[in-house]
Amino acid sequence: MPDRGSPQLPERFVKFLGTAGARFVVACQLRSSAGLWLRMGGVNVMIDPGPGTLARCWASRPKMDPAKLDALVLTHHHIDHANDATVIIEAMTNGGHQPRGLLLAPAEAYEVGCPLCPYAQDLPDRRETLSEGSEHTLGELTIRAVVRLNHSVETYALVFSDADGTVGLVADTRYFDGLAERVAGCDLLIVNVVLYDDAGRGILHLDVPAAQRLIAEARPARAIITHFGMTMLRNKPWEIAQAMTEATGVPITAASDGMLVDLSP
Repeated sequence: MPDRGSPQLPERFVKFLGTAGARFVVACQLRSSAGLWLRMGGVNVMIDPGPGTLARCWASRPKMDPAKLDALVLTHHHIDHANDATVIIEAMTNGGHQPRGLLLAPAEAYEVGCPLCPYAQDLPDRRETLSEGSEHTLGELTIRAVVRLNHSVETYALVFSDADGTVGLVADTRYFDGLAERVAGCDLLIVNVVLYDDAGRGILHLDVPAAQRLIAEARPARAIITHFGMTMLRNKPWEIAQAMTEATGVPITAASDGMLVDLSP
């Protein structure tokens, strides 16, 4: 039963269970490192369940029951994106007693040594592999891996679409030419912005200037920045988002832990 007095969830939404990025912020839990819960096309999807995702699901108001998930999606297998993948799969499938749902991840995430345990990969009734240009359908929801990102492991930008619109997600990456056109025109674009300033070519994450350029070129109806590292937190993400809005003309919000975004058309 829902908690008495708890808000009711909209039919289409994204909930930011956590907004942490980078090792120090995750290790100290300065922001939660839980994943994203997306509901579109009547389908519930967990994306990138980092450390603490299961606990954050049950601590949410209203509670987010992982048994109601229809899919688990990993953009890549780094621990801040995949630590809770196995336990979320177990919860989604009633400990494996009720095989159901879609598991969707890059090929590297299925390899031994990744946080996603081998036995859990067989618990959903569908397991599919992300690759550049791949398209995956679940009910009325379509998930497209629109481009491989410039990161240290196999990682993809994703676009989720249903009859009422599109949500793009640019996970961990360094900016590169052609990225913006792959996620152009989304109703909502979610961008992982770990860094405030460029930390050098060896650091394969977006900083504020690169994220601002990406959003300006992609021209979504609105954008949300998330997955903050320490330099982002020190410089107040909400102020950064306001400055980015003024510079690009695109309404940009800085995500906060537990934030729910209504995707109603």
